[in-house]
Amino acid sequence: MNTLIPLHKSLFTDRPTLIIKNNHFTAHAFRYASGVEGLRIENSQGYLTVLPFLGQMIWDAEFCGQNLKMDNMFSEPKPVKTVVETYGCFAFHSGLISNGCPSPEDNHPLHGEMPCAAMDSAWLSLSANSLQVCGKYEYVMGFGHHYLAEPSIKLTTDSALFDIQMSVTNLASVPMPLQYMCHMNYAYVDDAQLSQNVPDTAIMLRESIPGHVHPTPQWLEFNQAIQSGKITLDQLNQPSLCDPEIVFFIDNLAQYTQHPEFRMTSPEGTSFVTRFSASELNYATRWILYNGDQKVGAFVLPATCRPEGFLAAKNNQTLIWLEAGEKRQFTVTTGVEK
Repeated sequence: MNTLIPLHKSLFTDRPTLIIKNNHFTAHAFRYASGVEGLRIENSQGYLTVLPFLGQMIWDAEFCGQNLKMDNMFSEPKPVKTVVETYGCFAFHSGLISNGCPSPEDNHPLHGEMPCAAMDSAWLSLSANSLQVCGKYEYVMGFGHHYLAEPSIKLTTDSALFDIQMSVTNLASVPMPLQYMCHMNYAYVDDAQLSQNVPDTAIMLRESIPGHVHPTPQWLEFNQAIQSGKITLDQLNQPSLCDPEIVFFIDNLAQYTQHPEFRMTSPEGTSFVTRFSASELNYATRWILYNGDQKVGAFVLPATCRPEGFLAAKNNQTLIWLEAGEKRQFTVTTGVEK
């Protein structure tokens, strides 16, 4: 039986408020100096810092003594409308009507409307062996789309793995487009080995250059070496060549496996793992970036399509359409596997 604990904004103050403490879990509510509400949930292996009212982002994640998130320029989350204005989190929900980097012809923000959505409600669900952060967000636009997003994050007893979930229901009387990516900004781990249970030939270098990428001659030469097969970026050992970002796509995962699994293994043997279902998320992106301000080893970003904007997905016929009343659910399991 689950115990439901509503999270009211009055709980979130400058001094942390203890909400749950038992033999397996603790949860504290607090408020950043920026005014953003934070929720720290812990088990014996580590903790997550969740922003329950700001798109249910995971701002911070640490397990087995390893901080999971990218190096970035933000000391705390900001109460903003677009994710690029607060790009310091471990994970966010990208989408849902549109997703990814917009082309010049697109009219949506980077990664869509969901990352910084003002959640309507949030609560904790506590069971004998799990603690779950839950929330609801109703998107409704006059003469536009209408959906219910229900994200959640689940910790289990004594585990360094956790689940990131998203459920989307079309509340309109007409079909709605759906693009979703579980955008996890893992840290860049020096000399880490990247591996997966799909063929190396399935991993394709991005050939398009989005507007925020400004190529250098050295970067273009490195890309050409990857395209020609002279170099394989399956180890994070060439940081100087990963600025601007290096991005790979893996399409139609279901042709290789129904249960994709991607890993980043440190030289010391720490294994960061991400698992999901190809029937839910049939595409994946790998994003590597290393410079003085941001260091990212996002070894896999599971998604319903490539993150190249709404029009690209529509033209490539990878855009999902939800019928009136239809629901889709997505689950990603990630963290440290001992």
